[in-house]
Amino acid sequence: MKSLLKQFTLMLGLTTCVLGSLSLSASADSTAGLILNLTCQGDYTVNIWRRYSSGELLYRATGPLGNLSLGKGVMENTGAAKVYKFKHSNYTYQIVGGRGDHQQQGALEVFKNGRSILSQACSQEG
Repeated sequence: MKSLLKQFTLMLGLTTCVLGSLSLSASADSTAGLILNLTCQGDYTVNIWRRYSSGELLYRATGPLGNLSLGKGVMENTGAAKVYKFKHSNYTYQIVGGRGDHQQQGALEVFKNGRSILSQACSQEG
């Protein structure tokens, strides 16, 4: 039951974010380069881009609930992995790149008001 509540909360939150923000196109453009491409459970694709001119990190996700685009991300290098964080309203989207011997793996985590509402295993593409 708790899991279903988390999934419903996530879907509601993602839908709100998608509908409440002016989304950028989830596809590539010539102003940014792709630095991370993940395929996650639940048919989600997550891309992290870096703008050539400013170095700004961009989050692009596509999934069953639609597309979500965020900017102004930060990257933390933990030594074992790169962690990308993006904020929108009460939500924080955290993307973890592959670690050590598991370079082809990653994770998508979503927090609402600092509480985890989603954690999904992902695989790195290309």
